This record gives sequence, structure tokens and C-alpha cells, in this order.
Amino acid sequence: MAAPTETTKRKLSGYKATIAVAMSNYIEAGSIIALATSLSMWQEYFGLSDTLVGLAAAISANAFGAAIGAMIGGPLGDKYGRKFIYTYDLILYMIGTLLVVFAVAPAMFFTGVVLTGIAVGAGVPVAWTYIAEEAPTEGRARHVGTAQLAWSLGPLFGFLLATALVPLELLGSRIIFAHLFVIAFITWWVRRGLSESDVWKESNAKQVAAGQNKRGFKELISLKQNVKSLVFLFLVYGLWNLWASQAGIFMPRIYESAGVESATQQNLLQVLVWGLTVLVTFFGFMRYGDRVSRRLLYGIGAGLAVAACLVLAFAPPTLPVLIGFAIIWGVAAGLGAQAFYALWTAELFATCYRASAQGVLFFAVRIACGAISYLMPTLLANRGVSFVGSLMTGFLLVGLVVGVIGAPKTQGKSLKEIEAERYGGDPLDAIGHGAALPAPEAALTSVLAAAGQPDQGMRVLEPIFHLETQLPAGRAEAAAAPNTTA
Repeated sequence: MAAPTETTKRKLSGYKATIAVAMSNYIEAGSIIALATSLSMWQEYFGLSDTLVGLAAAISANAFGAAIGAMIGGPLGDKYGRKFIYTYDLILYMIGTLLVVFAVAPAMFFTGVVLTGIAVGAGVPVAWTYIAEEAPTEGRARHVGTAQLAWSLGPLFGFLLATALVPLELLGSRIIFAHLFVIAFITWWVRRGLSESDVWKESNAKQVAAGQNKRGFKELISLKQNVKSLVFLFLVYGLWNLWASQAGIFMPRIYESAGVESATQQNLLQVLVWGLTVLVTFFGFMRYGDRVSRRLLYGIGAGLAVAACLVLAFAPPTLPVLIGFAIIWGVAAGLGAQAFYALWTAELFATCYRASAQGVLFFAVRIACGAISYLMPTLLANRGVSFVGSLMTGFLLVGLVVGVIGAPKTQGKSLKEIEAERYGGDPLDAIGHGAALPAPEAALTSVLAAAGQPDQGMRVLEPIFHLETQLPAGRAEAAAAPNTTA
């Protein structure tokens, strides 16, 4: 019997497709927590220094690893389609998790951590893009919120597993990574029934018909409205994530520094955080994100995040105080900047470079998080929880002000309507006719010329700004052609 063709295979659509793609977020967050709950055990098992522990956190799905993946996945998602990325990213992820599960040497462990980070970095921005493009206009926040819900369920189940497996010590951590492998395999299998984004197919067909190739990072930064949005979203998501990323991976160490030394108590505090995050994401952001002022919802979440950090920084480090912190932070994260970032990034950029925008922002934010992750163990050991809490409070305050002032008025509008408002018509026509910024190559070349190395500018930027992939003969043409399947 002949195998089913692309047109005869049953396709996932609607909310089922949203859930299948949103599982990238569960896998990403689960990876962060799997590492967070076991860093101390891996440190003891391999005899790692605090510096190497910080390096493991920095190259993981929490930071540099994800940053590299996002910078690769975003542009490729614009060039070859959303499905191109989520067809292959989880294969790389499964290889990485297996390396960690069976790690018997630091090299296996670090390689597995890097591969999982790159895989989720490539998949998550494209997933947010796909979900927003396929969502109905009146339910876009609800669909994007599903990704945030999945992201919150990852830590919830991760910490529950970690609590139950505490007696197994490092074997328990290997089991948690193994469960992520199973989830990734099931998700990959289900995703085979996903069709390409209709919004991307339409945009791609226009470009092919016109003989254009106006997509990717260079076109993204050629218009001032795009650059302004990049800066705005970096401040909203980046400053919030400087704290959220550390709370995700180093919170057990923060609890330990505050006097809660029991691994079970640490994990249960995190279960409280993420249980509340799941509830508030579902009953708050997903239910009201399409009906209530997003500026108001964002302000509530960002304000509670500031309050949580103030409690951590200045209140006595007692168990009741830490429980109070967990409650406030859990509610704040349910209305956190990540959900708004995923929504606004899809709305504020044109289809032809929407995934590239997600990728470059995710890259920049995770690089910043990686730098903080590398320093965090030393900061906690030398300066204490109060100093770290005060520093993070400052970041969150700036993000609160920027987000409340700059919240875009996109609610209730289709992506086409938003594009028409922002670009004065078809965004493909705006590229090359708007207020252009200096080319990045020229800017870097000018700097290097002053240092006596003018030829280095293009060499440094070539891999980033002209990212390509080598496909078998005929595949590139097929990827560029519009997909006519249902």
C-alpha cells in the first residue's frame, strides 16, 4: 500500500495545532528546570567549580545555547517556512537530552546541555510566530497564551518530579531529562501532521511572484519603525527575563542562601510558584488578553514582579517570607512580560521578517541572560540575596515603565491591518522606501577601519546577516515555492 502523500495525510489545525507547536515552550522551560534542580548534583558528581557551574547555566537553554539557536532558527523560518524549523529542531533536542541522560564525563554533559539549548532556541521563536499567524484575530492572545501556559507547565511538572525523585539524587535528574526526551519525541511525531502557516505561504507567494527576497535581518533593520520596536521589546522582555531566567535556574540556590537548605522544601516552593503561574496564565492572560486593556494587564504583572523582588531583597529571609515571595512572583509570572512579548513581537513585525525579529530579540535577551547566569553563583556567594534582589528590582522597574508607556494598540486588529497601519500598505513595498538606517556592515567596518582592520567587518557579520543553509538540489526551489496543501 502506498504511503500517504502530503495532500492526503490528515492535518492538524486550529487549537490542536496551537497545542502541538506550543509544546516547544514546555520543552524549553522543562530543560531549564531539569538543569536547575540538578546543578549542585552534577557539580558534585564531576567535581566542577562554581565557575564551570555558571558556564553550564550560561550555555544552556536558559542563555547562550538558546541564543545561538534563535539566531539560526529565526531567519531560516522566514526563508524556508515555519514548518522547516519545527520539523527538525526536536531531533537535535532529543540527541542533546540523551547525552545528558547517559553522561559519564563532563564533555558529554556540556555537549548535551549546549545541543538542547540550540534546539529550543531555534524552535521557540518560530513557534510563537506560527501560533500568532494561525490564531483568529479575536483570540490571538488566548492562542499565544497557550504557549505561555505550556512554558509554565514545564517547571511545574519539573519541580514535582524533582521533589518526588529527591531520594534518587543524580539518577532522579537523569530521569527528568529522560521524560523530556519522551515528550519531545511525542511532540515531534504529532507535528508531522502540521501544515505550513497560511500567512507565511501568502507572503512567500507574493515574493516569489515578484522575484523578490525581502526577508531576514538586513531588511528587518532597514526601517526605523522596526528598530524602535526591537528596542522597545528588548527592554520589556530582556529586563524582565534578566530576573526570570535566574529565578528559573538559580532559585534553589537563592533559597539555600536565604536559609532553606532542604531540597524538598526548595522544590515545593517552586511548585507553588509555577502552580500559581499556570492558574493566572489560564484564568488571567488567556481569558482577558483579548478583552481587557493589555496595558493594564501588563502593568499589574510587572508591578507584582517588582514587589516580589523587593520582598526577596529586603524582607527577613524566613520561610513565611519566602512563601510570600513565591505567591507574589507566581501571580506576576502568569501576567509576565514573556506572554506580552510573544504577542507583541508577532503583531509589530511584518510576515516577511517576523521570525527573524523573534530570533534576534531572543538572541539578544538570552546573551544578556547568559552573562548574568555566568556571574550569578559568584554574586550569590559573595554579595548575597539582598544585593541580587536589589539589582533585579532595578531592572524590573525600568521594564515596568517602558511597557506601560509603550504598550501598542493592536488589540482586536488582524495582522494584515496592523501591517497596513505600521508600514502604510504592503510591508514588502516599504522595504527600501522607508527611512533607512545605515547598513550594519558599514557601521562595523567603519569601527574596524579605525583599528586598522577594515576588511574584518564583512567577515564578522557575514554568518549572521547572510545566513543561508545548504539544501539538496531542488529543495531550495521547493522551499521557496508556495505550499498549496491544506
